Amino acid sequence: MELRGANVLVTGATGGIGRALAEGFAGRGATVVLSGRRGDVLEPLAERLGGRAVVADLADRADVERLLDEAGPVDVLVANAALPASGLLADYTVEQVDRVLDVNLRAPIVMAKLAGARMADRGRGHLVFIASLSGKTASGHASLYNATKFGMRGFALALREDMRPHGVGVSTVFPGFIRDAGMFADAGVALPRGVGTRSPQDVAKATVRAVERNAAEVDVAPFALRLGARIGGVAPVLSAAVQRRAGGQKISAGLAEGQRGKR
Repeated sequence: MELRGANVLVTGATGGIGRALAEGFAGRGATVVLSGRRGDVLEPLAERLGGRAVVADLADRADVERLLDEAGPVDVLVANAALPASGLLADYTVEQVDRVLDVNLRAPIVMAKLAGARMADRGRGHLVFIASLSGKTASGHASLYNATKFGMRGFALALREDMRPHGVGVSTVFPGFIRDAGMFADAGVALPRGVGTRSPQDVAKATVRAVERNAAEVDVAPFALRLGARIGGVAPVLSAAVQRRAGGQKISAGLAEGQRGKR
C-alpha cells in the first residue's frame, strides 16, 4: 500500500512504541491521527508531526466508537494500545480482567469492524495489530496477557482472509523485548545474558514494511527469541520446561511486579 497521503490512525500514541510508530508513518508521507489517554503528551506530538490528536480511553466502550467517528476516513488503522496484564490470574480482580480484555482485545476488534467496513466500501485500506511474541508462545505469570495476544493473532489471521476480496490488507506485528520504551522497559527487569532486545524504531520500521508489502505477520526480535516462539507454537510443553530452566518465570514475575500499577 502507498502510504504517502494516506490517513493513518495510531492508538496508544503516548507510549514510546506509539510515538515511534507515529513518526515512522509520518516519515513516509502519511497524515497521522494519534490517540491516547494523555492529551498533554499527545497534542504536542501530533502538532510536531503535522497530524491530529484525539484523546480517548479504550477501556471506555463508548470512547472506542467516538474515536473512529472523530478520526474521520482512515486508510490505515494501527491498533497499538494495550495494557501489560502480566502476573497471576488470581491476583486480578474481575474488574481488572474486564479492563484488560476491553483494551487489549475488544477495542481492536471493534475498531477493525468499524474502520474495516469503511475501507471495504472504498476497496482500499490496511489494518495492523501490534501484538507480542506472547501471542505465539505462552509463559508462566502471563496467562491473561497471553490470552489477549493469542486471541489477537487468531482474529487477525482470519480477518485477513475475510478482507482479501475487498482489497483490504491485515497484518500483525509481534515484538519481543523492546528496550527504551514499552511494557518491558517500563518494568525495569534485567534479562539473562544473551537475551537480546530491539528498539521502538525497529517496531515502527517493521510495521511500515508490513503495510507497504501486505505482510501477514512480522516478528521483531533477535533470532533466538523468534526461534523460541516457533518452538513454543509446535511444542508448548517443551517450551515451558525450557523457560523454567532458563529463569523465564522469574522474568515474568518481575514484569508483573513492575507493571502492577498499570492494571
